[in-house]
Amino acid sequence: MSQRELPEKWQQSVKVVKAVQIAFDMDTKLQYSIRRSALDKGISPSEQIRHLLGLTTNKKPKRPRLTVSLSPEDYQQLGERYQIPAEEQLEIKKAVIEELTQFASSSDLLK
Repeated sequence: MSQRELPEKWQQSVKVVKAVQIAFDMDTKLQYSIRRSALDKGISPSEQIRHLLGLTTNKKPKRPRLTVSLSPEDYQQLGERYQIPAEEQLEIKKAVIEELTQFASSSDLLK
């Protein structure tokens, strides 16, 4: 099946699949500069790089979020920390959000 035979709503996905992600090995100070500039603009570092290179950027804002990968051992450790069974991952996530919110509230950046 060629791309022209795909339903119209799937054709955009084909373009995304053809995109190739590349990584740049840079000096720590250069990485910090790009990340800080992106943070100040409220965009991702990859969007900042696209902007600096004169490439088009995503017009609609993405949902801002931070991510961390947690292993079963991490859930066990966090469960012990918050006194929540490790299997109750949603409750652990809520406790993590609360702790991070408390951290951000006490930060000088939010005052």
